[in-house]
Amino acid sequence: MSTNKMQVEIWSDVMCPFCYIGKRHFETALETFAGKNNITITWKSFQLDPSLPEKEEIGHEQYLTERKGLPQAQVKALLDHVTQSAKNAGLDYHFENIVTVNSFNAHRIIQMAKTKGLGDAAEERLFRAYFTEGRDIADRNTLTELGKEIGLTEAEVSESLTGDAYAGRVNQDIDEAQQLGITGVPFFVFDRKYAVSEAQPPEAFTQTIDKAFSEWRQSNPAASFEITEGESCTPDGDCG
Repeated sequence: MSTNKMQVEIWSDVMCPFCYIGKRHFETALETFAGKNNITITWKSFQLDPSLPEKEEIGHEQYLTERKGLPQAQVKALLDHVTQSAKNAGLDYHFENIVTVNSFNAHRIIQMAKTKGLGDAAEERLFRAYFTEGRDIADRNTLTELGKEIGLTEAEVSESLTGDAYAGRVNQDIDEAQQLGITGVPFFVFDRKYAVSEAQPPEAFTQTIDKAFSEWRQSNPAASFEITEGESCTPDGDCG
């Protein structure tokens, strides 16, 4: 009997607004999928701007204006559009409060959380901290607080932020993305056969999940038994 599950890998950066929206759309599609218990999700690190400092130097609108080379009015219109897209997905964005800092430390926390089965919880908490609460996701005290909220210990957070072990895991994910030709996030990979790029609507995820899982199931059939019945007991205590 096969006990493995179909793998879905998600390359993401916690400072990417479309990654949070994409997460919600993917979750919406997965919620109604009959085979969801046979799917495992692995979050992968990606950095949109590794050059950002750990301490904020400029506000988010100014950062985008300089980085994209767009007029401030156009950047503001873009942020308004993204805020509405987030709202449509049930998310509350406050770009005016965002602390624009390097996301590498946050990714180290995510890598530690993954070893404890808390990868999704870490992504969710860090997204909300960044886009809704205006928290500093590079600050170690803030990361300690957020890590403890999802079930990590202070010692585990400290371990992830010191030494090279978890930094190495972040870089490994980033290198893997380059090898696969991934140039932007969110990027969802299904069973290493199919991919969904960007924050597509839930319907696009549903179609890809159906297709990938159908093919995976052919190679990993569910157990089927010819049963000879007799007297037995059930979990509710019915024996006979």
